Amino acid sequence: MASSPNLFDTIAAIATAIGDSGIGIVRISGKGALSVADKVFVSKDKKKPSTFKAYSTHYGWIVKESKVIDEVILTLMRSPRSYTKEDVVEINCHGGIVALRAILELVLENGCRLADPGEFTRRAFLNGRIDLAQAEAVLDIIRAKTGPALKLGVEQLGGALSREIGKIRQELLEILSIIEANIDFPEEEIGALDLAALAGKSEAVSKKLNDILRSSERGRVLREGIGVVICGKPNVGKSSLLNALLKKERSIVTPIPGTTRDTIEEVIDIRGIPVRIVDTAGILEPRDLIEKEAVLRSRRQIDLADLVILMFDGSRGLDAEDKFMMRKIKRKTAIAIINKIDLPQRAQKGEIAESFPRLVNLSAKKNKNVDLLEDTIADLIYKGGIHDKESILVSNLRHIVAIREAQKLIAEAGQSLDNKLSLEFVSQYIRDALGFLDNILGKDSSGDLLDKIFSQFCIGK
Repeated sequence: MASSPNLFDTIAAIATAIGDSGIGIVRISGKGALSVADKVFVSKDKKKPSTFKAYSTHYGWIVKESKVIDEVILTLMRSPRSYTKEDVVEINCHGGIVALRAILELVLENGCRLADPGEFTRRAFLNGRIDLAQAEAVLDIIRAKTGPALKLGVEQLGGALSREIGKIRQELLEILSIIEANIDFPEEEIGALDLAALAGKSEAVSKKLNDILRSSERGRVLREGIGVVICGKPNVGKSSLLNALLKKERSIVTPIPGTTRDTIEEVIDIRGIPVRIVDTAGILEPRDLIEKEAVLRSRRQIDLADLVILMFDGSRGLDAEDKFMMRKIKRKTAIAIINKIDLPQRAQKGEIAESFPRLVNLSAKKNKNVDLLEDTIADLIYKGGIHDKESILVSNLRHIVAIREAQKLIAEAGQSLDNKLSLEFVSQYIRDALGFLDNILGKDSSGDLLDKIFSQFCIGK
């Protein structure tokens, strides 16, 4: 995206995913949206879109040189009561790519420019309909992999985080105004400055930010998920476990050791947590170049994983390969699985439990106790804590970093007040803290930051 897109252009893009579907949408936004619609849309009642009422839908056809391109429903939203606060027209057509592209090309020929990635949402931000934190929540909603992640995105789009940051920002401004008044007008009778009271207010603000930060780990997990690797020697049931967790047959399962010769990755929902789960090749001693590459990939995945699931075959005793894997992941956060509990047991469970206190006995093939593994994963991630539904969850790393820096500065301000240091120091700490909070909301954002954020969006949103 260009650093300074022309906000006076009328823009258009396909707003739905490309592929065969029942409905597709071409979205148009800008001052010329209605005039473009007048040129390409013929309504059943022969009226022009520029005469339609706001928030109305109309049946008709998209026509080029008297030739019908598609039968459509046109929806009109007038400025400022639209997503971008501009005139917006949405053409709901059939979802095939040929129809969508034909309509898009036609509106581009009649006065529109192809929208940049995220430009509709960027206009919503620049036109004051949403702040920057809400704009970023749009992307979170699009990318949500679980119900809780979607709920978090919707809450932030609705302004939950923005309102909380706004309240804190207002409290800081009140503290700053008192300090600035005493700095600028020391000779005026504005009342004795109560340093202890100001320090208390600063401490209260610092605590509020700290409370938000405490939720950040869970928020980031809901937003980004965690990486989990299933590992173990050949034929312990890794692929069977992946299939049991997926509740479908994604991996090939055979009694032949070493069937999986490459990593297999899927995203699953475990108690509301997006889990990127990887089934690795169990080959320890490669016999050819393909198996050598499989081993290297497996090891890389284990090194990068947030959580490792190490599997053992309960019907067999521990051998050198099992113990090698135990040493390999000793320093990783891990859950041990003793699989095949439907068979006579020979595994040394005590030795495994000594190295891995988180131990689950299950049968992946019979789908027995797989739910206990899911509970163990969830408990480990949430650390047994119960989330306060009234608290604000922050999930975006940019927001977390800004809040953390603001909290540090406010704590410094409070300490400076306690130590009766110069008010100029205190004032600067609070001003810098306000700068970090403003950056979350987009009150003082550089073009480079906006480019970086909105370039992650798809075209049409």
